[in-house]
Amino acid sequence: MSSASEFAPAAVTPDRPELGAIREFMLIDGKPVHDGQGKPIPVYDPATGQVIAHQPDAGPAQVDLAVQAARRAFASGPWREMLPAGRERLLLKLADLLEQHGTELARLETLNNGKLLGIAQGLEVGAGAQWLRYMAGWATKITGDTLSLSIPFPPGVQYSAYTLAQPVGVVAAIIPWNFPLLMAVWKIAPALAAGCTVVLKPAEETPLTALRLAELVLEAGFPPGVVNVITGRGETAGAALVAHPGIDKIAFTGSTEVGKLIGRAAMDHMKRVSLELGGKSPVIVLNDCDVDRAVQGAAAAIFFNQGQVCTAGSRLYVQQGLYAKVVQGLADMAASMTLGSGFDAATQIGPLISARHQQRVMDYISIGRAEGGRVLAGGAAGDGSGYFVRPTVFADVPQGARITQEEIFGPVVVAQPFDTLDDAVRLANDSAFGLGASLWSNDLTRVQRLIPRIDAGTVWVNTHNMLDPNMPFGGFKQSGIGREHGRALLEMYLEKKSVCIAY
Repeated sequence: MSSASEFAPAAVTPDRPELGAIREFMLIDGKPVHDGQGKPIPVYDPATGQVIAHQPDAGPAQVDLAVQAARRAFASGPWREMLPAGRERLLLKLADLLEQHGTELARLETLNNGKLLGIAQGLEVGAGAQWLRYMAGWATKITGDTLSLSIPFPPGVQYSAYTLAQPVGVVAAIIPWNFPLLMAVWKIAPALAAGCTVVLKPAEETPLTALRLAELVLEAGFPPGVVNVITGRGETAGAALVAHPGIDKIAFTGSTEVGKLIGRAAMDHMKRVSLELGGKSPVIVLNDCDVDRAVQGAAAAIFFNQGQVCTAGSRLYVQQGLYAKVVQGLADMAASMTLGSGFDAATQIGPLISARHQQRVMDYISIGRAEGGRVLAGGAAGDGSGYFVRPTVFADVPQGARITQEEIFGPVVVAQPFDTLDDAVRLANDSAFGLGASLWSNDLTRVQRLIPRIDAGTVWVNTHNMLDPNMPFGGFKQSGIGREHGRALLEMYLEKKSVCIAY
């Protein structure tokens, strides 16, 4: 086991005391690794644009060390021989540690990601602990089946048959920057419950809470090598991890573009793969809804986490008769929202993750104007040095427009009216994506008729972005392969083996 001095954080500075929680190393086989293949990569505070830390730029050599460590931990030693109840206890201990260090982790998340501190505390830390406890319970409930064989061959021979569920092996977990701590938990928890080992690659923009979480994994008592964290760029560290022959399964959350590349690479070696990808989720408002509730719901659907959510309600379809009222109400809310640091309790919209992403969102706003969209609110960057974009509402946007069809991943919503329920279904399903959708109505009959017709992995009614560890989450079409959460998720970290005994 490494000494405490090896895990010393970066020096505290008087002007930014949050730096006291930052780790500037990778964790491989339970030990800190400071060196990568090139110069360290800067990490920024999105609210100020200032550099707050540096991370190692891992290359193939560091990736290989991490995969080898995970392979050794999986193949032999205490983790391999640990009973399911032991894995359950360690996951529960990790959940306790997450809560005990919740203030530190939430502040670190807000500093590195820019999200509102309350969201970091309630969702990243609070929900993260809940997800760990939920998955801990599954560790002792992995079962096989007893089978009855129907073919008596050869005559006179009897058989007993059953199935075994075994861990898939070494998992490459690659996560995005929008919910860094929670996404790390989503990948680590089911893998550990199943008995796998993990090499986690956080996004290069937001490595800090993943590294701190890995330290807590060791503190909880997980053996070295069970969870390893490498940092670096996706095109180098991520690509080397995906291509490594020692990886048995790839679990990726991110863009559809990158997910397709990972899926192709996985097939070259028939690695197991799950992909939770992009979305362009419709918010469908029927003319019998509670208007105020629908307006507030539409605002939360798109502006939560600055619109940096894969299920963000970025397409708003409102039935004729309510269209003007709903869209104007949403625009008024957008115009009144306060931009600022996530540490400021008055802030309602924080910064986007990076200068590059801020420019990407602003480019889409320019495209939307050129395509004939009418800007009712926002449409501009925020003031100051941070990566802010004002919440933006486009009205009367053509269905074929790029801002209607392409994922922007920012606080930008496009609105259109519709007449009939058939029109609503046609517009909602006219997308390459199918991750989420929400219906806003007080007529249960109309809602129940619509739900089966919507191409989406999750359909919410009078709410949006509601997730639970027991509710499978994933997408239709180009929104991904596989599911997060629930029994469906656990099965993605297991191999099923059939056993047949003749006697």
